[in-house]
Amino acid sequence: MRRTPVLTAVLGLAAGLLAGVPPALAAQPVERAAPSASVAADTYTWKNARIDGGGFVPGIVFNRSEKNLAYARTDIGGAYRWQESSKSWTPLLDSVGWDRWGHTGVVSLASDSVAPSKVYAAVGTYTNSWDPGNGAVLRSSDRGATWQKADLPFKLGGNMPGRGMGERLAVDPHRNSVLYLGAPSGKGLWRSTDSGASWSQVTNFPNVGNYVQDPTDTSGYASDNQGIAWVTFDESTGTGTNATGTIYVGVADKDNAVYRSTDAGATWSRLAGQPTGYLAHKGVLDATNGYLYLAYSDKGGPYDGGKGRLWRYATATGTWTDISPVAEADTYYGFSGLTVDRQKPGTVMATAYSSWWPDTQIFRSTNSGGTWTKAWDYTSYPNRSNRYTMDVSSSPWLSWGANPSPPEQSPKLGWMTEALEIDPFNSARMMYGTGATVYGTENLGQWDSGGQFTIKPMVQGLEETAVNDLAAPPSGGAQLLSALGDIGGFRHTDLTKVPSMMFTSPNFTTTTSLDFAESNPGTVVRAGNLDSGPHVAFSTDNGANWFAGTDPSGVSGGGTVAAASDGSRFVWSPEGAGVHHATGFGTSWSASTGIPAGAIVESDRVDPKTFYGFKSGRFYVSSDGGVSFTASSATGLPSGDSVRFKALPGTKGDVWLAGGASDGAYGLWHSTDGGATFTKLSGVEQADTIGFGKAAAGASYQTLYTSAKIGGVRGIFRSTDKGATWTRINDDAHQWGWTGAAITGDPRVYGRVYVSTNGRGVVYGDSSDSDGGGGGGTDPTPTGACAVTYKITNQWSGGFQADVQLNNTGSTNWNGWALGWSFPNGQSVSQAWNTEHTQSGAAVTMKNLGWNANVAPGSSVSFGFTGSWSGTNGKPTAFKLGDQSCTVT
Repeated sequence: MRRTPVLTAVLGLAAGLLAGVPPALAAQPVERAAPSASVAADTYTWKNARIDGGGFVPGIVFNRSEKNLAYARTDIGGAYRWQESSKSWTPLLDSVGWDRWGHTGVVSLASDSVAPSKVYAAVGTYTNSWDPGNGAVLRSSDRGATWQKADLPFKLGGNMPGRGMGERLAVDPHRNSVLYLGAPSGKGLWRSTDSGASWSQVTNFPNVGNYVQDPTDTSGYASDNQGIAWVTFDESTGTGTNATGTIYVGVADKDNAVYRSTDAGATWSRLAGQPTGYLAHKGVLDATNGYLYLAYSDKGGPYDGGKGRLWRYATATGTWTDISPVAEADTYYGFSGLTVDRQKPGTVMATAYSSWWPDTQIFRSTNSGGTWTKAWDYTSYPNRSNRYTMDVSSSPWLSWGANPSPPEQSPKLGWMTEALEIDPFNSARMMYGTGATVYGTENLGQWDSGGQFTIKPMVQGLEETAVNDLAAPPSGGAQLLSALGDIGGFRHTDLTKVPSMMFTSPNFTTTTSLDFAESNPGTVVRAGNLDSGPHVAFSTDNGANWFAGTDPSGVSGGGTVAAASDGSRFVWSPEGAGVHHATGFGTSWSASTGIPAGAIVESDRVDPKTFYGFKSGRFYVSSDGGVSFTASSATGLPSGDSVRFKALPGTKGDVWLAGGASDGAYGLWHSTDGGATFTKLSGVEQADTIGFGKAAAGASYQTLYTSAKIGGVRGIFRSTDKGATWTRINDDAHQWGWTGAAITGDPRVYGRVYVSTNGRGVVYGDSSDSDGGGGGGTDPTPTGACAVTYKITNQWSGGFQADVQLNNTGSTNWNGWALGWSFPNGQSVSQAWNTEHTQSGAAVTMKNLGWNANVAPGSSVSFGFTGSWSGTNGKPTAFKLGDQSCTVT
């Protein structure tokens, strides 16, 4: 899957990017009066609506000293740790907040082989102006459960050209307090001598790189110097805790691609005799045989690359050998993925990462590159013989519903295959990243024995889609409809299962907008981007099956689309053409009048002839089915186009509008007269999305959800009283970077909310309070003032992670809380989140923070911590809230 643009209104990014860049973020003065907001807290359980994958995985890193410890990095969706027991991935960077959204882009990972509990991540999404913040190196001593941060004086580019090269971050395999980081943008090589806490430039490193993808790109995206590409230690040149003597560094410079230090980084020199004319994407060392393997491409990737070579450098003699599996004239791709089998020295594998057609290629040698075999080859063109079989039954959409002509096959072996790793403890297991998933095998030995090895997705838990729009119909089989970047979107009938296929007929590369008819939810419409073909599609069976509409002249992209409440007509605001309307299913569109091109459009959820629009601070209303629009006289709305608005189901003319930017009005507005006037909610400092869900028990108004800043805190908020008061329903451990594209509640399940992310997929949350009535549901039966659930969620040698849920089972509101217990086996708390902790001996006290002090009867609050243990890690058996003993559940 080629990453294609998802454009934001404020930036209009150039082609070739996955994710839209969030608009500038800042608070604005409160304007018109509205009920003031008070903030409480509720406990939510957060999960992903399963898609499994959906984006580029440019790096996979196995720990060299502990079995089954592996990490994966994504370009915009954070980092993950492999869980062997469940064969799934655990997200590690969900704590990245709104203001530092760029830190969800991971340009490199390093796992410490001396102290396996330590892991490092170099984070930052763009090196140009699209990401306003600098990069950082995150460090963890508990396998990514919690992090500390060292800010850098420059930017990093997890979603920049060249992001598949690496790894740029490396830990000395002997003196593990020493790390190196290769920087982009001419910033050179950097070193830490205190386990990543601080960094300084290696000023005598002689080359900062000079390769840029496109020097003419004025945005700075393709014209940035790709810099230092990788760092590799020769572990055979160090002993004990002495610093490793020999270090190799790859540089984005076609004439001077590899440098070496033989004195632990004191001096550096260009490696003599090296090939020129190519970029070294990877440098992987086989210390047993004394070979440094290098994968070369003529481009930085991950999309481009038309020529490539594989070379082997003998570290003892300085001899260079071209070990390429095919002649240079026969390559139409570059090499990047590169790995050696630590259990079988001499076995090396590599990928043709940029072979888009008919498929990627994987090469394998068992004699240090002397001879090679291929994952597939031609018998008689166009027929292929594969050494593998593919089983995508766990992620069936990976076939894209395609039935291509030979030599193409479906599902494909992959594309953008820059990450390739053989498990250092298990020669039979291999994983590799693609533009859409992580594939792997656990019977790789079949390659050499003449059988076929089986490739399956190894991606469960790794959710990497960028979400543009969400809709939850009130009836029908679909629980959720999603509009996604790169892979179109899905119809979820079960949130815990991967849908069998994305939207097809047509397959949009990116779906930009979707809607259903409120009173006839079998009727669904979506708009999206497609290189050639229609940009709008319709369904009459709740999104299960689709058929294409026709485009008015000039359409170049999906834009936004709205369905009339009864499904009788549609209004569409595509890119490249003005706003249009149609009766029926879009076989003939007519231009709407009175509304500017590029306006955001939505429908009234009661009156099938009423539609709304917004553009550049003006709100527009149509009462004739979109034929004509009239500008509202409402003032004080955001002046830009970073706005989302929706009409409330069940009430004509009830409209909520969220949005704004740093240079103008910012917040949440409400209209009860069809957009003629709007009132700004004074208690909402910032808001970027608005959605509705099932009303709480006893409430007459639907539940509101928003991604907002309220009470000085950024988060996901819920209101059951029309915005008078708000409850923050996420916590600091669950923030997911930027969540400003879409949000919706569930009209059938109270408290359930669906949240868009920019690279972490569709996140949904369920409340501990199942009906909003302040009790019942899954909450513990009140038997006292409080009840506690203490759960150890992860445990390793010497360390553990625990989550605690404290329930208010009494009849009065808490305006602050302090929970105490004693550890039975001498455990010690290291770090905690969503709470302030103190410990004296075995006695621990956890206190509220400012934002989660208020806990209503029947509600609960959750917090977590990491700690150390030795011998036995028993759970506390008694908890007290002040003088009150809590029930333990």
